Formats: sequence, structure tokens, C-alpha cells
Amino acid sequence: MIKKMLLALVGVTMSFQAMAADGAYLLINANVFDGVRNQITENASIFIKDGKIERIEAGRADAPNGYEVVDIEGNFLMPGMFDVHTHINTLEGAERALHSGVTTIRSASVNAFEDISLRELVKSGKVIGPDVQAAGVYVTPNLGGSILADPRLADLYDGVNSDEELRQLVKINIDRGVDVIKARGTERAGLPDTDPRQQSYSQRQLKVIVDEAEKYNVPVMVHAHGDEGARAAVLAGARSIEHGTYLSEETINLMAERGTWFVPTHVTMKELDEEHYHYILRLRGRHMVPQLERAMRLAYKRGLKFATGADNYYQATSINRIAMEIQAFATIGMSNFEALQAGTVSSADLLRLGDKTGQITEGYEADLIVLADNPLENLRALEDVLMVMSNGKLAFKRFPFGVEE
Repeated sequence: MIKKMLLALVGVTMSFQAMAADGAYLLINANVFDGVRNQITENASIFIKDGKIERIEAGRADAPNGYEVVDIEGNFLMPGMFDVHTHINTLEGAERALHSGVTTIRSASVNAFEDISLRELVKSGKVIGPDVQAAGVYVTPNLGGSILADPRLADLYDGVNSDEELRQLVKINIDRGVDVIKARGTERAGLPDTDPRQQSYSQRQLKVIVDEAEKYNVPVMVHAHGDEGARAAVLAGARSIEHGTYLSEETINLMAERGTWFVPTHVTMKELDEEHYHYILRLRGRHMVPQLERAMRLAYKRGLKFATGADNYYQATSINRIAMEIQAFATIGMSNFEALQAGTVSSADLLRLGDKTGQITEGYEADLIVLADNPLENLRALEDVLMVMSNGKLAFKRFPFGVEE
């Protein structure tokens, strides 16, 4: 059995690596949504070199020597999507995310710094993206299984509550090389014996976390379903509120004033009502989803900045995907264009990557996906990704579908 498991893991890894060679490409016959303009540029040619978009030309261009031509066949090319709230901790999960069209992720914590290792594998070119912003270990009152992630965490076995304990955990994360700190504002929704409205850390405690992270120019994302915990996080200086199910209009106004981002993870709240969950969670999900949608509508009307997160591990048993999160954004008032921007250029801005990726522009990273239909007209096209390119590397391509004579 162990031998079979090892062979299966090797198979996944080799598949993930199979097309990881660098190359220069000319994409032709592409109908392009660039992420910036609410329009499609028809029949464009895109030159890719050294992992970046070299230039974009109208019509069908000729390929210079050394460029591999990829005929997009009139399909629709757009920026790769972002998942800014995920718990991916395996190569298999990263590959599933990539195949769903996600080319950049922000970790929302893992047990043992797997996100940092994944980030470095992608940076080194050992595997094709998605690119990773790592959060490391969750700053939460009880570390649970994460206590084994680093020997220095032994000092925090009894809890992470005092100012010094909070600073110590932030410093350990920083020392391990994280890009963002994930902190707890309220309890979890996904456990039957916790109430997601219950505040976990006070405003003062959250401020200690934010201030310590700020010394290293590292932003803080805060898990907060309940309004009290969310307000405390906003006042403490969090960059983003994750979930925000019970946000009040007062807190939403405060977020707008302070420029705090909103990552609602609607798709994972919808998932709570699936049959395999505990009956308490199914009932909770039925109550929480309308509350979250109310908060999302208020936040959209108030002009909050939205980003897309699916809040899962991309395990084989879940179909939570950013494609569905973008569709959910369209149901609360956003146009298709605004929803698509939330999953691309806006999410890039949240991660402070807006000058590098998230749009099809000369000089930007070649993080691209191909769809069969126009996403500006049909957001469900996002559920069927035909091709993914990450950092100029072709991860997979499913067309053409015909057979040549």
C-alpha cells in the first residue's frame, strides 16, 4: 500500500513538472479580455518570452525564430485567476488549483509552512505555478497541530495570548519567510461546537500583531465572521477581512474609510449545506449564506474593494473554485466585468502585485488562461479552462479537439 501511495505521489509530481520548461511562445488567433477594459480585442497575437508578455499585436503575427506558435483558435484569452484565501498544502492541491485557472494564490495558513516550500518550488521552476504568497502558521489562541511546525513553537504550547506570545509567533513566521500574517478575529464556522460570531482576539491584541508584522512590511489578513471581531481587526489595521458574514453597515463604512479589503469566500459558506457535513453545520450554512450575501451587497454599494478566495485545500472531494466565487459576485450587484476584475486585477492589487500580474499587458507576467466562451457575457465559461500558462510556462492545453487526416 505504501509503495502504491508513493508511486501515485510521484505520478502527480511528474505530471506537474512535465511541461515546466522555459520557452518563447507566440499566441495567435486569440480573442483577448485583458482584465483592464470591458471589451474583447479580437484576433490578437501575444508574444511571450522569459516568462513575460513581450508585446501584443493586432491580427495574426509571424513568429520570430525560436518562438513556438500556439493557435488559440478564436477562443478567449484572459488573465489567470487569483485565490487569495486558500489552505493548499500539497502538490496535488496546487495542481488542481492551476488546472482550474488559478495562477496566483495567497495562503490563509497551513500547519507546517508547506506554503513556503511550495512558493520556493515554483520560484525555482521545479514545478509550474501557481505563484504563492505564504502565511505560514495561523496566529490563533490555540495552535493545535501546528505546534509541531517549528521547535520554537514549544514555548507557545499553552496558548498564544499575551503580547509577548503574539509577537513571538509573528516573529517565527517572519523568520520562516512568510509574505502575510493570518490572524484570528472570531471563531470558526466549520466546527459544530464553536460560534463564528464569537470574538477571539481583542482590538488591542490584534494591534500587537499588526504592529509587529508592520516592522517587516508584512500585511495582516484577519479571519472574522462576527461583526465585533471584524471591527476590531479594521481598527487594528488589518489589510483584509476574510469572510465577514455578519458585518454591520457601521463596520462596512469603517472598512471603506480605511481602505480595508473584503474577501468574502462565499463559495465555501455555500458548501456547508452539503450532505456530508454535520447537521449543525448544514443548518448554520443555511443561516449564514443569506447573512453573508447581505453584507456583500452592502459592501458593494459602499464601494469596498473585493478579492476572491475559495477557502479550501483543493482536495479531490471539493469543487470550491474561484470560478464560482466570481459568479457569486455577479449575483450581489456586480457586472460581469467587475466580478472578473475582482478575481484578477483587484486581487493582484490586494497582494501588492498590481504592477506585475493580473492583466494582459506588455511587461507583465504571462499568467494566462483560455476559455471557450466570452467571460464578459458568460461567467460559467470560467468553469471549463482549456489552457493555462503560468509565468510563461505552458501548464496544459486541451485543444484542438479534432483529429488531423
